Amino acid sequence: MIITKTPFRVSFCGGGSDMEDFYKEYGGCVLSTSINKYMYISIHPYFDEKKTALKYSQNEIVDDISKINHRIIKQALTDMDISGVEIVSTADVPGGTGLGSSSAFTVGLLHTLSCYKGKYISQERLAEKACEIEIEKLGAPIGKQDQYAVACGGLNLITFHRNDMVTVEPIIMKKETYHTLEENLVMFYTGITHDANQILAEQKQNISKTEKADNLLKMCGLARKMKESLEKNDISDFGQILNEGWQLKRQLANGISGKIIDELYEKAIKSGAIGGKLLGAGGGGFLLFYCEKNKQKKLERELGLKRFDFQFEFDGTSVVYIGNRYW
Repeated sequence: MIITKTPFRVSFCGGGSDMEDFYKEYGGCVLSTSINKYMYISIHPYFDEKKTALKYSQNEIVDDISKINHRIIKQALTDMDISGVEIVSTADVPGGTGLGSSSAFTVGLLHTLSCYKGKYISQERLAEKACEIEIEKLGAPIGKQDQYAVACGGLNLITFHRNDMVTVEPIIMKKETYHTLEENLVMFYTGITHDANQILAEQKQNISKTEKADNLLKMCGLARKMKESLEKNDISDFGQILNEGWQLKRQLANGISGKIIDELYEKAIKSGAIGGKLLGAGGGGFLLFYCEKNKQKKLERELGLKRFDFQFEFDGTSVVYIGNRYW
């Protein structure tokens, strides 16, 4: 058996500029971090070598991989010519919550399959291959940030160049600054799940509109400003940048925010949060806020939502177990 773990991610600023229709024209960038919540994927030969078994949110057993319902697994197994195995996925967080679970699954699956075939593949190449499957082959209306964030791990500025190249630049700060930033970030689960593809499809269509493109350009500027502040070990404007970015993002598509989310956000600001955002494409999932530690109890009490504790993570996708037969 081989088991990999791939972290989820939290995006701070610039989300949306990683979509091809935008970065091909203007270039884009996102500042994000991976967190210590993971997607685990295991693989081993199936008892009946003529069949392939899958266990995710559903169970499948097929005698031909062309019959697999899960589109990502089907595409990956076809591309890598693998069958006669059992693949199991489990996760610390459910899908549809804005933490990049879909791309964490794709990256983790490709990592696991590569290990199964005895092939080394770099984290950047895993991200690239995940983009190929999700965006090019399966036509998902998504960007590239999640694949690189979860594959490479860490706190990074990820730049999307007009020529399709992607640069992952780690943010270098003092240990004390990392710790303080981590302490001042608090996340709450709204209990609302969303269809990211539907929201992103509308956002993709809106990119051609001048005012939407202008918003994304401003969001990229905020991501770079955030990077500069962090590298100076200055987090005094972090919350305000989050707030500015969220006010711009919520205008990109109708489904990004909503009455409930807006009310929760306003209540959080009144309760001591300096700024925040809804994670992922929008519509639901997790709300992230920058709030100094001594005000977090009040924030938690006023919102009345489930708090979700997390820490920064720096490893990216990794192998956590390899059975003896693979040595």
